[in-house]
Amino acid sequence: MKLDKKGIQEILPHRDPMLLVDTVEELTPGEHVVTTFFVDPEREIFRGHFPEAPVLPGVYTVECMAQAADLLLMADGRFAGQLPLFIGINNVRFLSKIRPGDTLRVEAAIKEAKTEKAIFTCSASVFVGEMLAATGDVTLAMR
Repeated sequence: MKLDKKGIQEILPHRDPMLLVDTVEELTPGEHVVTTFFVDPEREIFRGHFPEAPVLPGVYTVECMAQAADLLLMADGRFAGQLPLFIGINNVRFLSKIRPGDTLRVEAAIKEAKTEKAIFTCSASVFVGEMLAATGDVTLAMR
């Protein structure tokens, strides 16, 4: 399944400027997802992080991972319309800088499910081109 911005907004509660998913390239609900996000050089954050050598803050990279995981879970009919609460992040590694103008590809898959509590941990990888830029495990509670 592929989705554009409109299709994404039908699933996710996030909106600009905090919607950090532009397209869904692959989606098998409850299994795996591949998203993209263009790091617009005009984003306000780059005026201060850092003006002479701008890079995307790590928290934005983590949020890209979390939103990919949100899509993975919320596209599954069991959680449609619920709020995905970000409750943890583990094993995060930042492996290369993400710069204005980069397009990220975020891949996520369910790693652990506590179905009775609606708590899920998803492993995620962020790529710039073919280069691995970040990895981590995102834990979400569906409420």
